[in-house]
Amino acid sequence: MAVSVMAKFMVVSHRSEAAELLEAIQREGICQILNAEQAMVSKDWPDLSRGGERPRDVEELLNRLTKCLEFLKGFSKLSGGFASFLAPRIVINERTYGQVVSDKDVIGLVEQAEQTQSTIDKLKTDLENLTVRLEELSPWQNLQTPVENLGQLKYTVCWAGLVPSQRLEQLQEDIAKLGAAIQQVGTTAGKYACVIVCMKDTAEQMQKLLRSAEFEQANFSGITGTVAATLESISSKLSDTKEQLDKQYNKASHLAENLPKVQILNDHYANLLTREQTKETAPATERTVIFEGWVKARNYNRLEKMVSGFKASSLKEVEPAQGEEIPVEIENSRFIRPFEVITRLYGMPQVVDVDPTVFIAPFFALFFGICLGDAGYGLVVIAAMALLIKKMQGDTKLLWMLGICSGAAVVFGALTGGWFGDAVEQFIPAIAPLKNKIVLFDPLAKPEILLGLSVTLGYIHIMTGLLIAFGHNLRRKDFIAAVCDQLTWLVMLNSIVILGLSKAGVVPAGIGSFCGKLAIIPAAMIFLFSNRQGGWGGRLGMGFYNLFSSVFYMGDVLSYLRLMGLCMVGAGMGMAINLIAKLALNMPYVGVLIAILIFIGGHGFNLVLSALGAFVHTMRLQYVEFFPKFFAGGGKVFVPLSKEYKHICLKD
Repeated sequence: MAVSVMAKFMVVSHRSEAAELLEAIQREGICQILNAEQAMVSKDWPDLSRGGERPRDVEELLNRLTKCLEFLKGFSKLSGGFASFLAPRIVINERTYGQVVSDKDVIGLVEQAEQTQSTIDKLKTDLENLTVRLEELSPWQNLQTPVENLGQLKYTVCWAGLVPSQRLEQLQEDIAKLGAAIQQVGTTAGKYACVIVCMKDTAEQMQKLLRSAEFEQANFSGITGTVAATLESISSKLSDTKEQLDKQYNKASHLAENLPKVQILNDHYANLLTREQTKETAPATERTVIFEGWVKARNYNRLEKMVSGFKASSLKEVEPAQGEEIPVEIENSRFIRPFEVITRLYGMPQVVDVDPTVFIAPFFALFFGICLGDAGYGLVVIAAMALLIKKMQGDTKLLWMLGICSGAAVVFGALTGGWFGDAVEQFIPAIAPLKNKIVLFDPLAKPEILLGLSVTLGYIHIMTGLLIAFGHNLRRKDFIAAVCDQLTWLVMLNSIVILGLSKAGVVPAGIGSFCGKLAIIPAAMIFLFSNRQGGWGGRLGMGFYNLFSSVFYMGDVLSYLRLMGLCMVGAGMGMAINLIAKLALNMPYVGVLIAILIFIGGHGFNLVLSALGAFVHTMRLQYVEFFPKFFAGGGKVFVPLSKEYKHICLKD
């Protein structure tokens, strides 16, 4: 429920066991290791070298494994679909992992896959070239003259090529005027394959005619004999190439049965590369490697115990350098932890800041519940999240958070009578009295109650932000900031609110009058001391601006009316869907089926829109209205060196 306390350490290890030590650190996953540019020891001792050479062999092997993986995935028969999307990683145990990593035959499998991929690529290229050549020569299939004879005429010149259909008639007329001849051989894609013959003395004029007619000369290079014979040969080669390609596809499919082994090896060498790169960038001497980094203070004993198992390595806790940025991690209870998603999306707190997650949780759940505002929708989301949490691999914080927030929607929906809109009254009125026993108010019948609730919750939310900042400054013993930046606003704003309530007759007039006079004191303090830097002219100018900014608090509070708006829009949409579904029941024969489809489809669509709006607008209220009162963010995230698995899920 706070920002984790970090301890800085330095481990000096002999080169002979530095790699083994680093593997142990990575296996524990509790330490962030700094590279030579980040480490303070490098700044104190600039002559230090690097821990090792660039692991080019590991990089090359990992690159080969990644390419092999992508190739085999295209031929894998492993289950796909939605289940594969939720749980894309294969689950294996430590024993299987060790067997695959130590199996040298897996590298041979990679080589076979590379050869197969290379062969498939070549065959695909050949197939494409043969297909293109077949299409080029098909229009000339009826040409009986061997193509090499077309250029061997003694007194005439011959051209073979394609003429656009819209140009053919005019070209025929122009050719006739020159005393030349044209013969159609075939057609293709709106063009005619023609052979044109003219006397040599009119060849130059003929070339001009052909250019103006957009004539495309045929490409007979590389072939002899008739085109028909060449086409037969190409067709035979095409058939052989397809047969060879099918064989290679079958071979690839067989190799893809070993895809899990390649995935295991890929993750293994990815972790090895991370470890080697960490070692390579660490500061070092001729015989030692220095690992400087951060660990959570509560994990320091674990690190100490681990390092003590290495005879040529020593651990020492060191003080952070002045101005050094300390990485940040937040820790919360099991119920609060899912709401860390919201904090991390905004940015981690500074080391000296307060972790906002515990304060976000109740407000986020409550606001989301009001916006969704329907018990039926809440139950559907809870069921969906429970299913996804059970099936999904990886981090499920977001799913847990949505499930908790949907629980708030169930409570609020039950208290306001929202069960898939007014579905109870429309379709099962017999249980309406039972439902109404727990209803406090109907938002559509009495929107003023929901309006007052939204504004009140908004005001409480904003005041909570100021109280958090006030308490945090007191804890830091920054009493001036606590009084001038938070206490003054708390007193003044609440005094103004009580004065307004007294004018409305809610609070006794005497109390209102006292609070009205009391508000003058914090207002004067804001004017004089809210800005405490520079000369008095600038201080008073900014003080006046800050005092005038009190009107912005009204805008902040009114922003919470979105809670009311989203709740009522969702409820109204649900009622409209129920009305349409009920009307569909009157249709003969298919009325019940259509009504069910309208009910399920309509409420499904409304649920998605309502849940999306509830999430986005509730998050906005945290980021825009709540956080600026006490939280800035911008902390450097704590990133421990750990083993990460992209393709496999390693179980104990």
